[in-house]
Amino acid sequence: MLTAYDLFCLKSLVPQGTAHAVTIGNFDGVHTGHRRLIEMTRTRAMEHGVRSVAVTFDPHPQQLLDGDHAPEPLTTLPRKLELFAALGLDIALVLPFTRGLAALGPEEFVRSILLDGLGMKSLVVGYDFALGKDRTGDFAFLRSLGEKSGFSVERADPVQVNGQTVSSSRIREFIREGRVDEAAPMMGRPHSVEGTVIHGFGRGKGLGFPTINISRNSTLLPAPGVYATLVEFAPAEESTPLMAVANIGVNPTFGGDSLSLEAHILDFSRDVYGCSARISFIRRLRGEVRFPDVDALTRQIAADSAAARSILSTAGSSAPLPAHRDSPASKEPSCAL
Repeated sequence: MLTAYDLFCLKSLVPQGTAHAVTIGNFDGVHTGHRRLIEMTRTRAMEHGVRSVAVTFDPHPQQLLDGDHAPEPLTTLPRKLELFAALGLDIALVLPFTRGLAALGPEEFVRSILLDGLGMKSLVVGYDFALGKDRTGDFAFLRSLGEKSGFSVERADPVQVNGQTVSSSRIREFIREGRVDEAAPMMGRPHSVEGTVIHGFGRGKGLGFPTINISRNSTLLPAPGVYATLVEFAPAEESTPLMAVANIGVNPTFGGDSLSLEAHILDFSRDVYGCSARISFIRRLRGEVRFPDVDALTRQIAADSAAARSILSTAGSSAPLPAHRDSPASKEPSCAL
């Protein structure tokens, strides 16, 4: 997959006059609804004999427009691009989201970026999509503009999972409540968080359950508690994700007051300090508890580890986990400012 971070960048990667089938959106989470958009776009690209491209934004528009009130993302930009590549997109165009871009009217956006910039032949949008200042470029507007300007517009129906419409906001709600097993079918994979393995207080090792501590990125964390998880490292030596029990919380038994993410990997002893780790949340086991003493905590960790092993041995690996970011897909041609 080619990755470009503005139109000038894209033009350095593709021949002049190249046409495209386009889908556009924030694609936060790259969930099953987004997958349908991408599949439809790839189909239109094959029909027209052109390349498929997803246009997305960085930062997420809500981060610029809503500031501290913007929701935490489900995926970082590198993870989003990784998932795009796994879905077979030809090109990802990442537009810097600025106040200038936000002020563009829908027709100006379509003509300057999608038509003049991409030579768009077809456009696929979500059921609730709108673009341009004040979101005035809805489906009816885009279809009318397409009839005048020579491109087709298609709207995807909402995707339903377990009787509910898939959306990034609904997935965030599940994750914030710790209902990660309900979020996974909507995402098409377990929710994951990435970060670097850092040194902690060493308490887990002293209890007989050594943990890795993760300096996490901005991705949304599930509700505090204990989870059955799968762990991957980059660079990776293991061919399959590793089973683990993870804790999100403040370690109240030890009087902690800052939120941390740590995981005890089952049957694992390799030194991974400084490695990049991805923790995928399969199921919540329990909430965070302040234990009366260390012995009670140790017994509970043993029980949590046994429960996680049982869950992960029977069902944890059934959801697909796209390759970590050191995969060949992330090394395709790209350019940046």
